[in-house]
Amino acid sequence: MEIKRNGSQPSAVGPADWFTGTVRIDSPFKAGEPARVAGAIVTFEPGARTAWHTHPLGQTLIVTAGCGRAQRWGGTIEEIRPGDIIWFPPGEKHWHGASPTTALTHIAIQEQLGSQAVDWLEKVSDEQYRG
Repeated sequence: MEIKRNGSQPSAVGPADWFTGTVRIDSPFKAGEPARVAGAIVTFEPGARTAWHTHPLGQTLIVTAGCGRAQRWGGTIEEIRPGDIIWFPPGEKHWHGASPTTALTHIAIQEQLGSQAVDWLEKVSDEQYRG
C-alpha cells in the first residue's frame, strides 16, 4: 500500500501549450508497472480550458466542484457540474474546462498506452469555447 498525503506534492501550473487560461494540477498520480492508470486533480479558473486532445485508452472525469463545459469534436457543448462523471472513449477528440464565470475542479483518470496517456492537439478557439 502507498499513501500520498494531501499537500505532500506541490501544485503544478497547467502548461500553456495544453491549456488556455489559469489551470492548476494537484497531486498527479501514476501507478507503477504493470498498472497503466494515471490521473490528477485539475482546477480551471473561469474561462480556462484544455486544448483539443485525445486519449489512446479513453478518459474519465469526475467533477468535484464548480461548473464547467465539455465537448467532443462535432458535438454540442455540454454543461458539467459536481457529481457528473464524463467518459471520453479511446481516440475521441474533446476538450473540457470551466464555464465563463465559474471555476471547475475535476479528477481526471486515464490509462497509458506505452508511455502515452494523452495526445495534445490544437487550442480551442474563443469562438469554439463560446459555442
